[in-house]
Amino acid sequence: MSELIVPRRFCGPPESGNGGWTAGSLASMDGDDCPGDRAESWPTIEVVLRQPPPLDTAMQVTTDEHAASASFGGALIAEARLVEHTLTEVEPVDAETALAAQASYPGHDFHPFPTCFACGTAREEGDGLRIFPGQVDPAPGGGERAASAWTPHPSLSEDWHTYVDDVRRASVASTWAALDCIGAWSADFGERLMVLGRMTTRIDTLPVVGEPHVVVGEKRGAEGRKTFTASTLYDADGRVVGTAEHVWISVDPTAFGGTASRSRA
Repeated sequence: MSELIVPRRFCGPPESGNGGWTAGSLASMDGDDCPGDRAESWPTIEVVLRQPPPLDTAMQVTTDEHAASASFGGALIAEARLVEHTLTEVEPVDAETALAAQASYPGHDFHPFPTCFACGTAREEGDGLRIFPGQVDPAPGGGERAASAWTPHPSLSEDWHTYVDDVRRASVASTWAALDCIGAWSADFGERLMVLGRMTTRIDTLPVVGEPHVVVGEKRGAEGRKTFTASTLYDADGRVVGTAEHVWISVDPTAFGGTASRSRA
């Protein structure tokens, strides 16, 4: 048994962990599925979030073959498992389009969780990821899309020394976080307030620190309180770095310490 701690820096809502960062951290604790140098291709891993991940608190992690679970106070917080599932990438946009889209990011006007590590507008450069997705044209035959430019900051390479190569890269958890919130923003997060319920991710390589990237999200459907989205992270040469699919659950954000409407922002 080991422990998982989500430092306050990596919050989503003010008092709980960012879903992507937490999911990526748990996924990376399954040593059986970790690539030898940690920087190359990871298998497809699904993480289900059962409860809001606590901050600055040790969660107990148990692992068995191709699976890991985190719990606190007797409650199951999250489960990770290897899955045989083919993820379909979101069609890319060029870097210029992604950069221009950031100006129309709805979170500039209203954000239910402005301190979110991945997409929060209250986070400074080098502290949060500051991924600010704005709408772009839908892919042919696809759903609504949002895109943002992103350059990984050196502070994200906290575990770079574990890699076999000498290239400084963002951590696994930060890479999952970069693929997280853009899914919700592609699905009109400013109007349909949601938290992450499930994230299924494949990492082809970890993003290189200091190099420009583009992350694109796409809405793929909705059913009741659930919204289905996907996201893909591309490097400067248009190669896939990682891709994910999400299930979001509609909530009252005030129950998570957030803001429910523009009038109260």
